Amino acid sequence: MCIKFPKPTQAENQAAAEQRVEAEVETQKAVQQRAQQKAEDVDQAISKTTATRSRGAGGSGGSGRRSLFRSASGGAGFLSRFDL
Repeated sequence: MCIKFPKPTQAENQAAAEQRVEAEVETQKAVQQRAQQKAEDVDQAISKTTATRSRGAGGSGGSGRRSLFRSASGGAGFLSRFDL
């Protein structure tokens, strides 16, 4: 026992194809908008981090890079405490 369904007409096929194209265009627009928003968020986060570091805080509470050989006052640094 076979049930036969009517085949879609040429006009129906054309309409379905147009709808698929429109849906794809809308999907691409949404993807591009999300990508642009993410890029803006990343740029904003980077500029915010750079602004904090440029104030001298170093971002983690320290004053930046420190030498193990010389102290800030010009004397022997941290490694001078040990016999090397």
